[in-house]
Amino acid sequence: MTTHGKRYAQTVQSLDRDRLHTVEEAVKLVKSTGTAKFNETVEVHFLTGADPKQADQLIRGVTVLPHGLGKQTRVLVFAGGEDAQIAKEAGADYVGLEDLITKIEGGWVDFDVSLAVPDVMAQIAKLGRVLGRRGLMPNPRTGTMAQAQDLPRIIEEAKKGRLEYRMDRNGIIHSTIGKADFNETQLFENLVSLVDAIVRSRPSGIKGSLFKTTYICTTMGPSINIDPSSLLDLKVDA
Repeated sequence: MTTHGKRYAQTVQSLDRDRLHTVEEAVKLVKSTGTAKFNETVEVHFLTGADPKQADQLIRGVTVLPHGLGKQTRVLVFAGGEDAQIAKEAGADYVGLEDLITKIEGGWVDFDVSLAVPDVMAQIAKLGRVLGRRGLMPNPRTGTMAQAQDLPRIIEEAKKGRLEYRMDRNGIIHSTIGKADFNETQLFENLVSLVDAIVRSRPSGIKGSLFKTTYICTTMGPSINIDPSSLLDLKVDA
């Protein structure tokens, strides 16, 4: 049985765990729960109405959070020749091909985003078993496999707060929207941007409610229940 410390217990007592909160209320509350001795990550978890077993109901996509993720994003690019030079000049942290393949096969995965140009995909295909389960394998569906001329834009987006979201085998989307030291406006706008992206990428196969339950929390804090119906009223400022 999981046990929690005194700080967690005190925080839980200050919350109404059964109440459905508006997004604004939930963001305000989650700020008050981030009291650990480190800068906690703020997480959001959506239980969707999708059936993960149906190919026409899979939810996956990419968005750029307006206020970033609150951490330095390390970008790796698989490329060679002139393409590699473009990636280096665009600010990629690691650029290469055979050397990076060998390093990753040895267990190194000290990066947050990996990109690749199309003509090297055959060479890095064998890394699927390592990078795939970590969500790091370049993929055209998420824009992480791209032509060399697009690398500067994608690298810049990754550094600013490019976020890939996808549904797991239970129909849940787990994501982060920032850090506990973000102000309420930053967390709110990041959450709105994520929700908007998910709504826009809704597969036509999902016939019922898109969001069944939604919870927000910090790394070490209790979850706060958000009214799923309130998510559909959120709008991204033009």
